[in-house]
Amino acid sequence: MTAPLRIGNASGFYGDRFDAWAEMLAGGELDVLTGDYLAELTMLILGRDRLRDPALGYARTFLRQLEQCLGTAVDKGVTIVTNAGGLNPSGLADAIRELAGKLGLSVQVGHVEGDAVDVPGALTANAYLGGFGIAECLRGGATVVVTGRVTDASLVVGPAIHRFGWTRSDVDALAGATVAGHILECGAQSTGGNFSFFTELPDRGRRPGFPLAEVHPDGSSVITKHPGTGGAVTVETVTAQLLYEIGAPAYLGPDVVTHLDTVTLTPDGPDRVRVSGVRGSPPPDTLKVGTNTLGGYRNSMSFVLCGLDIEAKAALVRDQLEATVGSEGLTWRLARTDHEDAETEEAASALLTVHIQDADAKRAGRAFSAAAVELALASYPGCTLTTSPGDASPYGVFGTVLIGQSEVEHIAVLPDGARVRVEPPAETADPPVAEQPQRGHFLYGLPVRAPIGRFFGARSGDKGGAANLGVWARSDEGWAWLRDVLNVDLLKRLLPECAPLDVVRYELPNLRAVNFVLPGLLGQGVAASTRFDPQAKALGEWLRSRYVNFPEGIG
Repeated sequence: MTAPLRIGNASGFYGDRFDAWAEMLAGGELDVLTGDYLAELTMLILGRDRLRDPALGYARTFLRQLEQCLGTAVDKGVTIVTNAGGLNPSGLADAIRELAGKLGLSVQVGHVEGDAVDVPGALTANAYLGGFGIAECLRGGATVVVTGRVTDASLVVGPAIHRFGWTRSDVDALAGATVAGHILECGAQSTGGNFSFFTELPDRGRRPGFPLAEVHPDGSSVITKHPGTGGAVTVETVTAQLLYEIGAPAYLGPDVVTHLDTVTLTPDGPDRVRVSGVRGSPPPDTLKVGTNTLGGYRNSMSFVLCGLDIEAKAALVRDQLEATVGSEGLTWRLARTDHEDAETEEAASALLTVHIQDADAKRAGRAFSAAAVELALASYPGCTLTTSPGDASPYGVFGTVLIGQSEVEHIAVLPDGARVRVEPPAETADPPVAEQPQRGHFLYGLPVRAPIGRFFGARSGDKGGAANLGVWARSDEGWAWLRDVLNVDLLKRLLPECAPLDVVRYELPNLRAVNFVLPGLLGQGVAASTRFDPQAKALGEWLRSRYVNFPEGIG
C-alpha cells in the first residue's frame, strides 16, 4: 500500500506568522511543506515593488523565514513548495540558491513561470496556473519549487500529482487534492483561526497550529495538525475553511472542476478529519487572469463627533470640507458608535470618516488632509480628528479576464536549467450551471428570538469586487431551517447593505451549509474599496449577530 503524502502549510498570506515554517518543520513528520503568499492585494504590492526595482517582485519575507529553517528541511528531507515567487519566480529561485550557498547547503531549486500575460494598461496580469508545472519540477529533482501565480490549492495538488503519478484524466483524485489544498491554503483558518465558535476550542483560539493533510492515492485525505499545537481540527473548523472564498459548488480550476457539493467530512480521531467522496470533472478551456491597474490616489480623515446633534455635526463638517476641496471622489461614512447618556466620552462619540479617491495626487494629498485639519477651530463643537494630515497613496483596481489555456506558456524550469512545457488539458468542458432550488417555509414550532450565531457558524471573504458569505448549521434541525428559510430575500433584510446587489445563493447539503455570493459589495476590489471592512472578513459575524425568530428545538 502506498503511504499517504504528508503535506503541511506554513503561510496563508504575505505577513502570516513568521516562525511557522520553523515550527512546522520541527513539530513532526512531513514530506512537503507549502506556503501561500499571493492574495490579490499582494500582487499589487509586488507590482509596485517591481516598479521601483525590476529585481524585486517576490515575497522577500520568505527568504528570511527560509534562512531560519532551510537546514532543517534539508536534514529531514522535506520538500518546499511556495508561490512566494510572485511576479519574479526566477529571481526568488536565484536568491534561494544564493542563500543555500551562504548556509553551506545543497538544494535543487526549480521554478514555474508563464503565468504573466499581456493585458494592456495593467500593472500586473497573471493567469492562475495549475499543479502540473510543480509536478514537473519535482520530477526533475527539485527539493524547492518556487511559483508565481498558481491557484492556491495547486501547491498541494502538484506534489500529489508527482507522488501518485496522476494524469489529467484522474479528475476525482485531482478534485480531492484540490479540496485538501483549499483547506490548507489559509493556514490556521482550518485549525480554529477566525472560527465562529472559538470560545469552544481547547485553548479558546489563542495560538492555533498550522494544518497538514495526509493525501492518499485516490485523492482522499485526512486533515490534522502536529501534536501539541494549539487550536483544533474538527468537522466544523474544516467546514468553515471550505466555505471561504468560494462561489458555485462547481469550483473551477485549471486542472479540474471540483464539485464541492460532493465533499464528505467525517471525524477520524482527535484533531483528525477525513475528507472523502470528492468528485471532479474536466476543467474549462480557459484560465482566469487576475489584473491590477493603478486607479489613482487615495486618502482619508476621521472626525470624532461627541454628544448631542450627531447628524447635524456630520452635515456641518461635510458642507465645510466639500466647499474647500469639492465633492468629487469623496465618500462619507458615519459610524453611530455613540450611546445616549453615556458614562464615558468614548461611548458618547460617533466616528465620521471621509475618503477621497482622485487621479490627482496633490488634490488627494495635503490639499485634502490639510483642509480637514484646518476645520479644527472652526467647525462643530468638540471638533477633533483621529488622523494627522498626510500625503495620498496610490491605489489599485483588481479585475479578471479569461484567456484560453492553450494561449499560456506554462513552463517548468528544472534545477538543471531545462525548460519543460506543460501542455494544456486535452479534455475540457463548459462549467456546469448550478441549480438554485426554491424552498418553502419552515413554520413548525413556537418562535424563539435569538441571534443567528447561537445556532450557526459563518465565514466570509473577498474575491475581487465580490464577497462570499458561507453559513453552516450545527445540527440537522438547524440545516432544515437554513435550507428552507435563509434565502436571498431574508439575507437582504438582515444585511441591508446587500439589498441592491444581485446576490446568488448555493446549497451544499453534505456540509449542511449555504453560500451567498455578493457581487459588487467590495466595489473595485480591496485595494480600492472604501468600505469599513474592505475584505468582508467580518460580514459573516455581522450576520451571526442579527436576531430572528427560530422554532423551538432548532439547537
